[in-house]
Amino acid sequence: MPETFLPPAARTVGRVVVWTLGLALLFVLFVVGWIGMRGYLAYDHLASAQRQAPAIAQNIGDLSAATAALDRVGRDTSAARELTSDPLWRGAEGVPWVGPQLAAVADAAAAVDDVVTGTAKPIAAVADGFGVEAFVPVDGRIDTSVFAALAGPAEEGARAAASARDDVEAIDRAPLLPPLADAIGSLDGLLSEVASGTDALSRASRLLPSMLGADGARDHMLLVQNNAEWRTLGGIVGASTFLRTDKGAIELDGQLSSTDFGQYADSVLDLGEYASLYGAKPGRYIQNVTQVPDFSLTARLAQELAKREGRDVSSVMSIDPVALSYLLQATGPVRLPTGDELTSENVVQLLLNDVYLRYEDPRQQDAFFASAAGAVFTAMTSGQVDPGALISALGRAGAEHRLYLWSADEDDEKILADTTLAGAPPASDADTARFGVYFNDGTGSKMDYYVTPAVQLSWSGCGPGATPRTLSLKVSLTNDAPADAASLPRYITGGGSYGVPAGTARTVGEIYLPKGFTISAATPPGDRTFGGAIVDGRQVLSYSADLKPGETATVSVDLTADTDIRDAEAWVTPTADASLSPIVRASCSPAGTGLSLE
Repeated sequence: MPETFLPPAARTVGRVVVWTLGLALLFVLFVVGWIGMRGYLAYDHLASAQRQAPAIAQNIGDLSAATAALDRVGRDTSAARELTSDPLWRGAEGVPWVGPQLAAVADAAAAVDDVVTGTAKPIAAVADGFGVEAFVPVDGRIDTSVFAALAGPAEEGARAAASARDDVEAIDRAPLLPPLADAIGSLDGLLSEVASGTDALSRASRLLPSMLGADGARDHMLLVQNNAEWRTLGGIVGASTFLRTDKGAIELDGQLSSTDFGQYADSVLDLGEYASLYGAKPGRYIQNVTQVPDFSLTARLAQELAKREGRDVSSVMSIDPVALSYLLQATGPVRLPTGDELTSENVVQLLLNDVYLRYEDPRQQDAFFASAAGAVFTAMTSGQVDPGALISALGRAGAEHRLYLWSADEDDEKILADTTLAGAPPASDADTARFGVYFNDGTGSKMDYYVTPAVQLSWSGCGPGATPRTLSLKVSLTNDAPADAASLPRYITGGGSYGVPAGTARTVGEIYLPKGFTISAATPPGDRTFGGAIVDGRQVLSYSADLKPGETATVSVDLTADTDIRDAEAWVTPTADASLSPIVRASCSPAGTGLSLE
């Protein structure tokens, strides 16, 4: 067979094709190897940063150590960012399937580095100049210049943290491998917490100088809510403490018990639409100012009632004994003139129950509360406070709706806006539907110490093509008082006042429904019926339940979703039980999920 010869031009073209294909293959192998190596190194740096991160929280009381830890973490996050942002890596992000994985890793590394280098390190660098102990009072005074120095870096850090959170939130997780999608989800949650924390620090650094009297003396009113007798925001106002601040100095300026305030025939301020639910009571008695679910109105009512007793205040704060238990973790035990020792473990039971078993005379009870408030104040302002524990305590109390703050100064209120401290009513947004689930005592007693709520929130009809979606709320109340509760002191049982037998707990509840939903079913407790009203354009269901020891009453509401919202929250009256979260959440995943307050 004759040998076939290719012309020289064809042989040249063939060699070019072979060499081109070979070089392309080598380039692809090089790129894969390059990206794989850099990806492995980036992962190693991020893992190192993750291992070192706990040292920052552990050294919050030693900012020099915390700053050193941040420097090490910053070197790792910067290296990870550099490794995932070179031209080859970025070019490969356009490749189908693998590209989204690479882009997600690069965006996540950049976001983490932005938080460390643009948020944490600048704030720590400024704070390291004066030490974290500058954030707590020493001999009754705080140096307000600390916050002035911190305001700039904190505000810039808050912007950087929010931007990093938004960048990770925007990553499309649909094309990602499950482990990577889960990691991005965890990072999203972490960055949300960081953004919230830095935002709080930024606001505090701008707010506290004026609140501490940097520009002139300020008078404040502190309400102590009693969760043994429920009101919407927690409990009745059992005692009011007055504070004066001037150039950072903090002084106790007197106390008033609830019986020291006048009682009025009409509300001292216009209650607006809330009057359709609560009548005039929130504005007639200091004990009832926390009955409305808007702390700005609560505070203005308290301010006006205090003014009629000769006390002019420019701000109103609120706290409950559970929040005090968190603060006592920072101060340590506090000794009272009675010989009692207040600790984080016993303060709730002592103030909300034991005091009524010990003293039948309300004047003795008030004296005990006054001495407890004075002792805690002295401990807080003496300087013998763990700064890290104090910051954690205040953060937890605010997140659990146990700490509120209102100021008559418009600039202060702008800073407080949109924070949990402001105590605005729950409002739905584009992503989350929010309920208000509130309890008010109807017994005229301290029986709510024994009543346990269980709140369940869940979705159904969340699967593909499933309609309609239904959002269900179930509220149960159980009287856990002893069987012989009728024999408890009259101040606890109410002694039959308001037509409620001793030992029985009457709860009056309100459920503020989110907008954009329609009631498909609603079941009141027992043979009762629902009442209600319309407040700020949202429907409110009201009900009451009388519970003997051991009894449970349940209320349920099913809503049909008329919106695209797929997440929900219920904001619940904070109780004496710190283990019950005042915020219950549920997400409309394909299977339908719900969380409970139980």
